[in-house]
Amino acid sequence: MKAIRVRTFGDPEVMQLEDMPDLVPGPGQVVVRLHAIGINPVETYVRAGKYTRLPALPYTPGVDGAGVVEAVGPDVKTVAAGARVYLAAGSITGTYAEQTLCLEAQVHPLPESLSFAQGAAVGIPCATAWRGLFQKAAARPGERVLVHGGTGGVGTAAVQLARAAGLTVIGTGGTEEGRALVKRLGAHYVFNHRGPGYLQEAVRCCGGDGFDVIIELSAHTNLAHDIDAIAARGRIAVIGSRGPIEIDPRGLMTRDGTLVGMSLWSATDSERREIFAALDAALEAGTLLPQVGAQIPLAEAARAHREVMQEGARGKIVLVP
Repeated sequence: MKAIRVRTFGDPEVMQLEDMPDLVPGPGQVVVRLHAIGINPVETYVRAGKYTRLPALPYTPGVDGAGVVEAVGPDVKTVAAGARVYLAAGSITGTYAEQTLCLEAQVHPLPESLSFAQGAAVGIPCATAWRGLFQKAAARPGERVLVHGGTGGVGTAAVQLARAAGLTVIGTGGTEEGRALVKRLGAHYVFNHRGPGYLQEAVRCCGGDGFDVIIELSAHTNLAHDIDAIAARGRIAVIGSRGPIEIDPRGLMTRDGTLVGMSLWSATDSERREIFAALDAALEAGTLLPQVGAQIPLAEAARAHREVMQEGARGKIVLVP
């Protein structure tokens, strides 16, 4: 098989396509022939050597993917060869490859109604959105949620999950195409986060009391303003940030507000089971349709790493072996 290998941390070009031995499953393991591979921003930080936890070199990047089970090892009981699956909790060997080795619990059924590219857009983005909304921000039906940056993989999932849960959804996007996508996915109101006064206008459209929940995907830009836009006892869940920002905590104090950070990697096993049980149900019911943006050949992984860090995303970037 072919796989992307990283032998030294650095620029995107350190990722090179190499020939590797085909994988063989051991007890409790599954080999998946990947048809699509999800790209996540965190993988660019790891590749550059700028993340808190780094793998031993050399390694194959990647957590998300979807494909067909090619072989199962002894003691595997819940999945059989030929099944269409998506990866719910990463893999053992990395996913920027034609094959990946997984634990049995890491593969979940992919409904026939979804493409492999959509399956590759489930794992980290949709799980992050669900955890941010419901486990960290404790969003409840009838509340008002601002998805601050609703056009990427996490944002598009958050819009759909919040709408299906009975919240009033306000989304933002930096391009006309992105805002149209957010509206189509179920946001009640959509605003241009590059326009002057957009946040105040968004607050007014919800009655002027502020948001009960803010899902923040660009805290380095927005967090200081978010604090002034929450309602009494409002919650801000910080999911993404690319640098420091100075804030005045008095706004949180006067509103009795809550500011929480989150990492999907910090979820407990029981929390992960809860997340993916909810996502499996949403995928099966059709209330969650993962959004796919660019599809890029596996050999051009370096280009995908550059594109995933650019603004104006519309859905998930995937690699195709």
